[in-house]
Amino acid sequence: MYTDGACLGNPGPGGWAALLRHGAHERELSGGEAHTTNNRMELLAVISGLEALRKPCSIELTTDSQYVMRGVREWMPRWIAKGWRTAGGDPVKNRDLWERLALALAPHAVEWHWVRGHAGHAENERVDVLARRAAEAFRDGQEEAL
Repeated sequence: MYTDGACLGNPGPGGWAALLRHGAHERELSGGEAHTTNNRMELLAVISGLEALRKPCSIELTTDSQYVMRGVREWMPRWIAKGWRTAGGDPVKNRDLWERLALALAPHAVEWHWVRGHAGHAENERVDVLARRAAEAFRDGQEEAL
């Protein structure tokens, strides 16, 4: 699975995309929102990809989002233990999506891979294009075309 989120302004119209690949089979997913943030789109890309799976899977998930990857691997266990509060005691931003992500991750075994965005990684560039198209559709009021 390859995921990316994009935002035209932060906040602004945003898009997300996921590419699911199993052998020779591929499925592209994308969507967005009219007024959102880049971090929310990065989260929705992963959530949407995971929620599209019909049974528990072993997944190699590649993202350019340190926010999502570190959130899952490092921060989320502490947030949950502290009642969705940060180390400083503040409420976790995007809690609704972090909780949804925790549920989406539960049945799967995920191996996380980080790649630098816009560095020529073919699949990352592909989901970046899809996410930007979705953001542009929401900016231009053409989201029904997605």
